[in-house]
Amino acid sequence: MHTTAWLFSLPGAIMFAAPARIIFSFSSMEPLLLATNSPAAAANNSRQGRHRGDFIRPMAMSNSLLRNDFDLQEGLTDVQKILHQRQKNAREMMITIDNLKRLCIDHYFKEEIESVMSSTCMDLIHSDDLFDATLAFRLLREAGHDVSANDVSQRFTKDDSCEFKLPLSKDIRGLLSLHDMSHLNIGGEALLYKAKEFSSKHLASAIRYLEPSLAEYVRQSLDHPYHLSLMQYKARHHLTYLQSLPIRDTAVEKLAVTEFQLNKLMHQKEIQEIKRWWMDLGLVQEIPIVRDQVLKWYMWSMTTLQGYSFSRYRVEITKIIALIYVVDDIFDLVGTLEELSHFTEAVKVWNTAAADSLPSYMRSCYKALYTITNEIADMAKQEHGLNPVNHLRKAVPTAEDYLRNGVVTSGLPLTLVHIFIMLGCDQSTETLIDHMPSVISCPAKILRLWDDMGSAKDEAQEGIDGSYRDFYLMENPRCGPSDAEAHMRSLIAREWEELNRECLCRRTFSSNFTHACLNITRMISVMYSYNKEHRLLVLEDFARMLLHENTCAKPDLFHSLLVDTNVDIKSCKLDS
Repeated sequence: MHTTAWLFSLPGAIMFAAPARIIFSFSSMEPLLLATNSPAAAANNSRQGRHRGDFIRPMAMSNSLLRNDFDLQEGLTDVQKILHQRQKNAREMMITIDNLKRLCIDHYFKEEIESVMSSTCMDLIHSDDLFDATLAFRLLREAGHDVSANDVSQRFTKDDSCEFKLPLSKDIRGLLSLHDMSHLNIGGEALLYKAKEFSSKHLASAIRYLEPSLAEYVRQSLDHPYHLSLMQYKARHHLTYLQSLPIRDTAVEKLAVTEFQLNKLMHQKEIQEIKRWWMDLGLVQEIPIVRDQVLKWYMWSMTTLQGYSFSRYRVEITKIIALIYVVDDIFDLVGTLEELSHFTEAVKVWNTAAADSLPSYMRSCYKALYTITNEIADMAKQEHGLNPVNHLRKAVPTAEDYLRNGVVTSGLPLTLVHIFIMLGCDQSTETLIDHMPSVISCPAKILRLWDDMGSAKDEAQEGIDGSYRDFYLMENPRCGPSDAEAHMRSLIAREWEELNRECLCRRTFSSNFTHACLNITRMISVMYSYNKEHRLLVLEDFARMLLHENTCAKPDLFHSLLVDTNVDIKSCKLDS
């Protein structure tokens, strides 16, 4: 996904109509179609629906697909009762909020959570208990409160140093919470560096002595730290752990299971819609060298934009991502620098006649882009009365820029700008493009670094890209590949700190947009962590969770589905 800042020039490409949606109450089983005219209105309707225990569902979702034994409305009521009952017990309340967040069902209870966050967590951050203090710190920082790691350090470190007291190494629950907290570093917080080192070391050494379910939970926490990982993926593992405990919140667990099932059905419908669009487009027949991986492309948007109200956005974003991959393949594998120059010039001209000077394989791609983008632009003009063409054309890089600048030519900034507009953010799109903020540049740099580490070639492509690792080794001849990778991982950590600072402290942008930026960054490592067999095992596992009730289904089936659109999605799921 290395290409195409030139796509910023596509007229109206980043404007989409707000989707019509259904507000659907389980108690009445009566769908009500709301024709929403703006993202702002959509967000308002979403808030109103969730407050009453209703939820937003895409129009394509059939009532007959909702084969759940558990009533969502009843589940929401039960969990609200639990929250009310635990208001007087600060620790229990905080643990419940944390479980709701980890299970991705906290969005139903925003008002309840916000009402107790400042008082409950602010009190516990000064606790002498490691678990209480670190969990309070993490919840507060995630919610945007101004808290310092030093508020936690004084009671758990030796004197005024950042060295943690050795007896804490026996507190497994506290160490897990300390480890989660350590990844919220906003840059230069020495205590959090030490917290990560201390907790990682002692958790790893304790695994062999723990009972199996807890040992697996600790292993998952070390391999996939909460803040850096896909929330939906972590939610499934967290539920499994909760179900193994002797004392359980069955109401919370049932609500989570219902949410998982509803999301699964919705995502399956979205995938089918995108697959039909891709097959009708016919680019894979016109340009055989391009990748054909609808599910993999969709999983970018599925993890970036979460929630029922963003269903239409996920479909449209996946189309953009598919075209990014197509253009990336063209220029990585067969395009020349001269052809790239012609292509970018044709985009600037933006008419069908401009395609006449292009090679035949580029012509097909250009016409597909032209048709799709103009359709989206028409939607945007009708819905918003805006057309960003004049602003976006200034962002088109030269062919030399494409080869030189990995951040600009990454498709990730393009995707995030689309999302920025679709969410109805107030900031100027022109400013966003001319002066790329860290909330976009940090994910782009992280993507480039992960891609360049190249533990395995993506889909065994043979194209040649400028690799940061190669340049680093040339400039540091005494270093080996492992040194280069360690250096690149340190750069990734630094970019995460800057992203945390923007998303958790500065909060320049809307929470929906910063959440999208965090989510897409979490997806990067999943998309580029190849094993020796050139497989993405975490992505395959996540796809299995997404499409199949039976998570023990054959892994090879999902590997095939991720790399080949021709594998039938229906054959991979129990619900058709």
